[in-house]
Amino acid sequence: MFDPVIAPSGTLLGLLQRGRGDGTLHALTAPRAEALAALNHCVLSDPRHDWQVENRSLYYARLYLDLSGELDEIETHLFAVEDVFDTEESRTGLALAVLGHLASYGRRDALALLRRYAATGTNWAWALDELALRDDDAGLRALAAPVLARFATDTAGEAELAAAVRDAFEPRPWRLWAEDPRPSVATRVRAAQEAGCFDRWQRQMRPTGPRPGWSVRAVFDWAQQGVDRGAALHVPAARCLSAVAGPEDRPEIVQAAKDGTEGARCTALRYLADSDDPDALDLIEAAVSSGPAPVVEAAADAFERMRGDTVVDRARGWARRPDALGAAAGRVLACRGGAQDSEPVLAALREAVRGEGPDAPTLWTLVDGAGRLGIACAAPVLRHVYRETASSHLRGRTARALAATDPSFPSGFAVECLWDCEETTREIAARHAETGDNRVVERLRRLAADPAEEDEVQTAVRSRFGPDAPTG
Repeated sequence: MFDPVIAPSGTLLGLLQRGRGDGTLHALTAPRAEALAALNHCVLSDPRHDWQVENRSLYYARLYLDLSGELDEIETHLFAVEDVFDTEESRTGLALAVLGHLASYGRRDALALLRRYAATGTNWAWALDELALRDDDAGLRALAAPVLARFATDTAGEAELAAAVRDAFEPRPWRLWAEDPRPSVATRVRAAQEAGCFDRWQRQMRPTGPRPGWSVRAVFDWAQQGVDRGAALHVPAARCLSAVAGPEDRPEIVQAAKDGTEGARCTALRYLADSDDPDALDLIEAAVSSGPAPVVEAAADAFERMRGDTVVDRARGWARRPDALGAAAGRVLACRGGAQDSEPVLAALREAVRGEGPDAPTLWTLVDGAGRLGIACAAPVLRHVYRETASSHLRGRTARALAATDPSFPSGFAVECLWDCEETTREIAARHAETGDNRVVERLRRLAADPAEEDEVQTAVRSRFGPDAPTG
């Protein structure tokens, strides 16, 4: 899947792609055809950079409801010829998830599309999972025959069926089918269930990787084998060292951290940092100065994991470095520094936005740090990140930081956050948005009554209307 092209944040499409609350608010005042076109674009061309963790489906489903949107475009997308050739879940997953939410709101046309796609579509397992949460027993039983027909009755087909049953996210359909009165259905599903359980047991009995009794050298060799085949194994290898290494092995591990192979050096640095070895910080500094890029990255990551006052003191000395260690030091201060570290954390935040843009991975930690330290001067750059980032998770963390640093947040961004795609962001808004705005009161009441809303959000909403609720 290619990285999505995100429209400018000032456009309706850009707002909807980002999942911002203002996207919904603007769509509801825009011409309906324009709003539906932008909405369909988002659902059919998933705008998320990380589609496995960012939320959009409920956000888009609610907008379909508000706009009384038809599902013709989704139907065309699901049953297009590309569905046969492009089997990636990311092509249809968002559309199926949106249909699932619409079905839970009572849209029968969405339920019918899910049933049809589960019977004939390539990403049928996702559709079946959506139906497992929303459909009745009769609807699910009707899908048994078309789903089982996907699997041949030879040995290979039965193995594929067993894997599908074993890996199903929602087991309800398979449990229903195991009790189906038709022997042709129940017998196959029960056999697949038993085979899946046996396969899981076999996997547990055939572990790969380090074994008890391995030497330190064997662990280093295993880590390097991973490097040779393009797999970074230094993190699990460091855990293995914790099990096999004794005090007498420390000289060998320290030497590997200085000049070992790439796999051994990364493993040794991680192990020494996790062990709070007295030489770990100096070895990390040397690795960043002289090591290849993977070693530099592993050394900086190991440093960020370390705890204690010594680590914070060293971070204060490294924070101005123009390299990976300086960036890591800024994140350490953001996480564990004190009020005296506000200036370097703010400098790191500004530099990250200036140099890498509003989606830089380092911003997650720095934004949290700005909020934790209550850096009021960070509010302008935090507002920029909030507006421009394509990551709804980063925007949510930025909203939390703004709540702690920006006095205008309750009457500003907090209002639109009530319509945000991320439930954690809606929860922040529910706690902070000023209720003097009629839109806020109406939205809070709607969230409180919506059965699809998360419990944490509804708890926050109730806190605004209870006997001890603050006024504002």
